[in-house]
Amino acid sequence: MLRHLEILEEARVIAIVGLSDRLDRDSHEVGKYLQSVGYKIVPVNPALTDQMVLGEKCHASLLSVQEQIDIVDIFRRPNAIIPITKDAIKVKAGMIWMQEGIINDEAAVIARDAGLDVVMDMCTMVEHKKIPLKY
Repeated sequence: MLRHLEILEEARVIAIVGLSDRLDRDSHEVGKYLQSVGYKIVPVNPALTDQMVLGEKCHASLLSVQEQIDIVDIFRRPNAIIPITKDAIKVKAGMIWMQEGIINDEAAVIARDAGLDVVMDMCTMVEHKKIPLKY
């Protein structure tokens, strides 16, 4: 199995940076899907700090999250990725995952140099659906 699928299979907590409270946004759809398949999601969006999104309290940044984060799932523009990556390193997240259409090679190097796994330009929901079912 591909490494990113193994990580998805093992992960339990996914911080979604840029999670929107708007139902028509991809981040909301992906967050709702990830919850439905058993992940604990942690919304991160400074515009929604302390509000509830998908039944979870929204955080201003990764630095205010108290629990261990397995995956930092990023729905932000490429130019916002480096500060998020540095925060992911500070909180000892397991990996950064840049959603479909998001590529930042510099952030990937920073993350990998710090020991984090990196996925770019892939959707967590689409990739999760590729994990073989266990019977």
